[in-house]
Amino acid sequence: MAIELAPHNIQVNAIAPGWIETDMTAPVRAMPMNDENSCADSPPVDGANRKELAGTAVYLASRASDFVTGTTIRVDGGLCDPMTFRT
Repeated sequence: MAIELAPHNIQVNAIAPGWIETDMTAPVRAMPMNDENSCADSPPVDGANRKELAGTAVYLASRASDFVTGTTIRVDGGLCDPMTFRT
């Protein structure tokens, strides 16, 4: 999409949030983590609140991101970084 819309001066980006503390995620967050599926080598991070995504959204909506397109910005506190997954 970013390539197709670039001639129209439209940037296409995404925000990929990590665990956000909401009523919907509370039951899952209360479960013990399965070592096989956990990110044990990731930094200890609690879930974020929705306000912590706001800065990224404001950045992408601002002129400061005029040269940013075709990217996904992870906002997850470093939790479950692909480089830290156990194999």
